Amino acid sequence: HLSNSDHFGASSPASEIERPRPLAGGPPRNDETQSRAVGKTLQHLLLRPLYQLYEIGLQRQVCIQPPPRHVGIILDGNRRYARKYGATDPHQIYALGARKLDDVLEWCCELRIPAVTLWAVSTDNLSRRSAAEVSGILAAIEAKLAALAQDPRIHQQRVRVKAAGRLEMLPAPTVAAIRAAEKATATYDDGLALTIAVAYGGHDEITDAVRTLLRAAANEGKALAEAIEAVTPAAIARHLYMAGLPDPDLIIRTSGENRLSGFLLWQSAYSELYFPAVNWPAFRKIDFLRAIRAFQQRRRRFGG
Repeated sequence: HLSNSDHFGASSPASEIERPRPLAGGPPRNDETQSRAVGKTLQHLLLRPLYQLYEIGLQRQVCIQPPPRHVGIILDGNRRYARKYGATDPHQIYALGARKLDDVLEWCCELRIPAVTLWAVSTDNLSRRSAAEVSGILAAIEAKLAALAQDPRIHQQRVRVKAAGRLEMLPAPTVAAIRAAEKATATYDDGLALTIAVAYGGHDEITDAVRTLLRAAANEGKALAEAIEAVTPAAIARHLYMAGLPDPDLIIRTSGENRLSGFLLWQSAYSELYFPAVNWPAFRKIDFLRAIRAFQQRRRRFGG
């Protein structure tokens, strides 16, 4: 398993603020660099009790109000995080991001959030990134899904795993890992609904939904005019990849980029958006709690 913890969230409140360890393959450090690193480590150790108290206060504050029904997260900033700490191997870079999933699942279960959707890789990523990088992304996804399927904590918490996207674009081993995780958790309908958006694009999802809708009309022998009349928002929604889930109340994009880039285009019409300036592998519990608190403090208008 990618995490050595006894529960989803390997990190206690204290470890949430620890400075990430230098990654293998990074440049050698001189004495001055090492001294600065030691100084920063001591500073973090001294601040740790304050962060513990802050996190406890945040969690108490968040638990007073209802949680969002569905949280979407765009997992951005893996490469920037890796560059900062000297990692260059794509497999290592994306394995770091995959480890963060354990924490997020623990936090969602603690707050009783019913659904979370994580955008792991887009259709654009698959077509535009280098072969080495795509290999690293898919290897991390396969390893994490295999771990989830066998993890007793997933079954104790009754986490249902599903994938959403153009899965036909993926290689056979990735699809096999997806199907194994889905099958292992298929009977859980009263716990956390975890959706992994992989080979996913918002334009693709809407296009595929309309195609499926029209194909169904054609199979029923409907005339063109009748099929056109059948294209309604409700009908399209029934054919989306994530049909049946509530629309996301909150969408978080890590790394500080202030855009959705096509994530859940149809479903995000009334979503609250939150853009923390922290890269995905460094995303902490206090960052997550701040996002939930910001959502709870907003007055939702739903077009009003």
